[in-house]
Amino acid sequence: MIRLDIFADPVCSWCLIGKARLDRALEARPNHPFVIAWHPFQLNPAMPAGGMPRAAYLEAKFGRADAARYYVQVLDAAKESGIELDVASIQTMPNTRDAHRLIHWAGIEGRQTPVFAALMRAYWREGRDIGDAEVLADVGAQMGMDRDMVARLLASDADLDVIAERETHARERGVNAVPTFVIANQYVLSGAQPTETWLQVIDELLAQDSPAD
Repeated sequence: MIRLDIFADPVCSWCLIGKARLDRALEARPNHPFVIAWHPFQLNPAMPAGGMPRAAYLEAKFGRADAARYYVQVLDAAKESGIELDVASIQTMPNTRDAHRLIHWAGIEGRQTPVFAALMRAYWREGRDIGDAEVLADVGAQMGMDRDMVARLLASDADLDVIAERETHARERGVNAVPTFVIANQYVLSGAQPTETWLQVIDELLAQDSPAD
């Protein structure tokens, strides 16, 4: 098996698209060699704890006209990748520090990928505030985690230092945008790679592991 480390943030639109494209390749190659691990990377580490209105965030980041163009580009790429979005329902741009704590705890239980996918679904399709502790506890419970335990952990400082250290380490390694994919701790792919690229990578890895004739 080959480790595939993914640095991502569930509120990152290109992480959503990149995951969907990767998922299509994994479904097409069920014998793929990847063992996936998700790693924290906040798009907006200085975001206030309670988040901010998404419209205001986008205008501040891109300007009104460019924000509209950004959405068109994202929606077109999402449609091409077979993703349904409900961007009109998204009211808040959250601080995702606690979402990354939930993903970390899900990893301990072997539920990382389902929880990451559920967070993306909650945000991008249901318009839920994934910076809110109640929402995060609900998402964890939906994916088989103990809701009361998650709620207690979120109300504490548990693993805040771990998340901060892991993100600092990622930035020190040169990760400065997401999604970033690291294959076998050697090869780096940045951005929402096409499904065809992933199919080629998987086929090459499988060929390397196949015995010579």
